[in-house]
Amino acid sequence: MAPPKQLKSADVSNGSKFRHWCHSRRCQLWRLLLLPFIPILALIVQTTFSLRSSLTNGMEVADVEEQVSRATELGKLVTRLQQERSEVAFFIFTNGSTLRSNLTQRFAGTDSAIEQMGELPLLTFKNRIAPVAGHVFLEELYGLRAKINPGTNMTEAVEWYTNANAALLTHLTKEIKDTDSSTIWRYLVGFKNLLRSIECKGIASVLGINYFAWGFLQPKAHERYISHMVLGRDLLDNTLNLVPSLIPLHMDIKEDSPEYQVLERKNQQIVDNKAQPGSVSEAIEYFDQTATLLGKLRAVQKQLREYIREGVNHSLREARRSEAVCAGILFLVCVVSPIIIALVRNAVNTIQVYARNLSEKARELEYEKELSDSLLYQMLPATVAKQLKQTQQVPAEFFSSVTVYFSDIVGFTAIAAVSTPYQVISFLNSVYKLFDERIECYDVYKIETIGDSYMVASGLPVRNGNKHATEIASMALELLEATAMCRLPHRPDQALCMRSGIHTGPCVAGIVGTKMPRYCLFGDTINTASRMESTGEPMKIQISGDVKRALDKTGRFVTTPRGVVDVKGKGEMTTYWLEGRTGPSPVRPATALDCTPSFLARIHSQGRTSPRYHADNKI
Repeated sequence: MAPPKQLKSADVSNGSKFRHWCHSRRCQLWRLLLLPFIPILALIVQTTFSLRSSLTNGMEVADVEEQVSRATELGKLVTRLQQERSEVAFFIFTNGSTLRSNLTQRFAGTDSAIEQMGELPLLTFKNRIAPVAGHVFLEELYGLRAKINPGTNMTEAVEWYTNANAALLTHLTKEIKDTDSSTIWRYLVGFKNLLRSIECKGIASVLGINYFAWGFLQPKAHERYISHMVLGRDLLDNTLNLVPSLIPLHMDIKEDSPEYQVLERKNQQIVDNKAQPGSVSEAIEYFDQTATLLGKLRAVQKQLREYIREGVNHSLREARRSEAVCAGILFLVCVVSPIIIALVRNAVNTIQVYARNLSEKARELEYEKELSDSLLYQMLPATVAKQLKQTQQVPAEFFSSVTVYFSDIVGFTAIAAVSTPYQVISFLNSVYKLFDERIECYDVYKIETIGDSYMVASGLPVRNGNKHATEIASMALELLEATAMCRLPHRPDQALCMRSGIHTGPCVAGIVGTKMPRYCLFGDTINTASRMESTGEPMKIQISGDVKRALDKTGRFVTTPRGVVDVKGKGEMTTYWLEGRTGPSPVRPATALDCTPSFLARIHSQGRTSPRYHADNKI
């Protein structure tokens, strides 16, 4: 029998790699199957919860329907009590007249509304500590009815009905709060406000009867009349705002009711409260007109009850439809899940590719935005540029005191005549780059360069108090020192000479132009500074008397008088030479002339050191 074959280490290693490969493939397969299924599972769960929510909503709507029915019946009871109060007040006022209606029939109508209500709720009456139970409310109502006769105190009777209606309306408000999640909440609030409006108008009508009967109202009664009329109108307007569909009905009442305008005039007469002879017939006529108008408002109230009923039925239908839709969606999702999984997987792949491309484009856009912003901040002051980007307009601004510096290259015309255009541009670019790097150390702003002219100002666009003269003077001395070390790149044997001038004074600055906006200065100060430069001498800085006085206050600069100079447009002026500082000059490293614009060099250097730049290079 041959001995068993021993396993070599290579065989064991190959088997381990094969099992690892199978395991990785299996994991990858499960990942491909599970990941697309997650959104489907989430959709199934969401649809399930939506179906559950629809079922719950259906039950809530059913509960709301019951509460709405309760609130509607409560509103009917309030209406019956309002009508009963009106008839009782008329009965007492007319000493038992039954011309309008029979009190027995009115009482029967109220009793019918009470029976439809079923068990009355606990009612909170005004000026009572404990709530009143339903049977106590009925006992008081029946007791009041038994006492009504032509000699009954009308104020006490009306006050009881008013308090009872107020308690019922308070309970109605609580019923409406219980249904505030329903879509018919707006109609219920309008229904309650319309009831309160009719209630206020009914109370006001009783006070109006007293006015026409007695010829005037006591101040307290007059105040109550106005407050109830105003509150009634506000509540009616609020109801019309909540339920716009009632506006045509209200307009019909105003247009088709002949007594409406008459009643408005009488109400205004009561508001004026001018004393007049009392008239029982006029009081009865006012009462009848008010009752007619309130009856039409109650017809509007009845229409609103129909709207509420339709709203509840609509909510029920919507709840049932939502249940059916959710059930259908759940069934459909379960049926088409395999197709959705494949589509989701393809969509995810597409989105990943798009997101990667979008991220690359966003990085490129951000980089380009930095370039454009940096260029904009070189062309305009940073504060002005930001304001221009935000508001697209920058108003001109007056500066009471700024210092303006002008300089130009002596013999530039002769240099340009013996140089090529490219040599001239390279030469100017290198000189301006040197100047730009030096002025960054000072609180100054370069206005512009025109040919070989270099213009700088201090004290704008950000004011710096009285520092502008010293900042410009220090800068001018340093630029003069830098110029003395410069040689023309294409003519190294020829030194660079510069002529400078400085003046201090007021000016106006603002943005000019739309295609290529520029921050420009205007005023005599700029012209004078330019004359200081044009009438100066090579490698010297000519300053005006205003600049000298500003510098003398600091005691840090050396100036010498030049004498009287005839300045075009200004006449004769006493000017001075700025010679130097009293203290040591700052040490600046020698700077070679370079043709690369400084802002591009700075952006490129920042881009090379930023992680985004390296990421872009790798891409």
